[in-house]
Parts: sequence; C-alpha cells; structure tokens
Amino acid sequence: MTIKPVRKAVFPVAGLGTRFLPATKAMPKEMLTVVDKPLIQYAVEEALEAGIEQIIFVTGRGKGALEDHFDVSYELEATMKARGKSMAAIDGIRQKPGSPVYVRQQEPLGLGHAVWCAREIVGDEPFAVLLPDELMVGGFLRQMVEAYNRVGGNVIGALEVPDSETDKYGIISPGKVDGRLTEVRALVEKPKGKAPSNLMIPGRYILQPEVMRVLDNQAPGAGGEIQLTDAMAKLIGDQPFHGFTFDGQRYDCGDKAGWLTANIALGLAREDLRAPVRDFIATLDL
Repeated sequence: MTIKPVRKAVFPVAGLGTRFLPATKAMPKEMLTVVDKPLIQYAVEEALEAGIEQIIFVTGRGKGALEDHFDVSYELEATMKARGKSMAAIDGIRQKPGSPVYVRQQEPLGLGHAVWCAREIVGDEPFAVLLPDELMVGGFLRQMVEAYNRVGGNVIGALEVPDSETDKYGIISPGKVDGRLTEVRALVEKPKGKAPSNLMIPGRYILQPEVMRVLDNQAPGAGGEIQLTDAMAKLIGDQPFHGFTFDGQRYDCGDKAGWLTANIALGLAREDLRAPVRDFIATLDL
C-alpha cells in the first residue's frame, strides 16, 4: 500500500463566533488571543510542526484581520527594527511566499461545505483539517501524521467525553483497539439517545481526497447543515479508518470557560508569567 504524504491543511475559519459576542462583532473569533497569540496561530504552528507545507484558509466576510496577521507588515517591522526590538514574534508567523491560500465560503452551510470549498486546492492528495477553536498542546497533528504514515487511509482525532455530552459532537462507533489507534466502524453526528461510544472527534482530521467527491452531493444533516461527519462515514469500509487518541492537552476555546482555562493554563506554563498568575490565583477566595 502506497501512503501519500500529508502536505496540505485546511482551516475552516468562516464562522461568525456568536458565542463570543460582542468581542467578535468586528474581529474574527480565530483572532481571540490565548496569552499573546491568536487561536489561529496556535493551529497553524501545530500544522507546520507536523510537516504541513501548504496552509488553506476557508474564510468568509470580515476575516481580513486573519489574512493580515500572516502577511508582512512593513511599517511594524521597520518601527521595531529602528527601536532595536526583537523580531522573534514577527518572524514566527511569517509564511513562505505563496504558501497561505485563501478561499471564500460564501454561505454558512456547515463544516462539510467549508471543507468542500477547498476541493480545487486540495486536488488528489490526502489533507489535514484543523479547527482553530480546539487548542491542542503537545503536537496533536504531528502524532496523527506519524500514525497515518503507518496505517494510511483516514485518521481522525478521538477523545473521551462524559456520556452526557455525546450529543454535542461527532461520535465514533469503535472497533479493534491497537495502542492509541481505534478502528472506526461508524460515525454519528450529534447522536440523539444512546451514543455508540463516548469517543468524540476533537477537530483534527487526516482525510483522503475521496471525501470531497462525497461532499459534492452530500445532503444536509444535523442542524440542517452539510456535515463532514456524514461524508466521512461513507468512506468507512472502502478505506482504512482509524481514530487516534491524543497524548496531550485539549482546550475547547469555542467555549468561554474553555478559553479562560486555556489562558490560565498557558500563562502558568510560561516562565515569565507563572509567578504573577500563581500569586493572583492564591488571592482568590475559591
């Protein structure tokens, strides 16, 4: 079996971010910062660490700040150089010329539709999908790529959640378990009633290009949206399909409590911030 390398990653970033209003009224939700970096930068850095060569942003109206963030800012850089400031923070977000690609999702028709909008750029290659709301610490996509290079096919993230929360996510019906790889027998988007397991998909995917052909004719599913989970489910049985359990930490930054938790946790992980953050926490009457 020939396993093609994963060179491209799709970032669906067209969402409105209504859960964070009014902050996201004029600012993309992906630009919300955790400590001193926006969520989208954490996700892009995760992809680059995994060996991704081309970044594909599926954007919508009002996302100009996201594009500017990964562009060259001549005025800012000239000012910093003139003042003798370190360029490390700026250099860290520069991409190779032509590497970021931007396509527009013109209607909010669901995650499956957003991924489908990148079909011409993905072409006939396997590709990753990363949801920036899900902040992963520990190199989730890198670990997934390593697993994919062994088994091929489709590899999606897998994370245990309480049974009471399974109706919020795409859920895996599991088969054989081999270390951190679990055979996927079926997928259900936001199941009502008893779920097939408590393994949810936490916003990380490595998919074969055939999923785009399925999405060409995918009917709306849960919530009246074109669901990526429904399209992936149709590949099961035709291609290898595994869930991969992450050895690291996940923060759901699409949720206010999760976003606050991420700021505290990553602040405590920073040597320059640990002491003042810890001192402040100690003053709280919890």
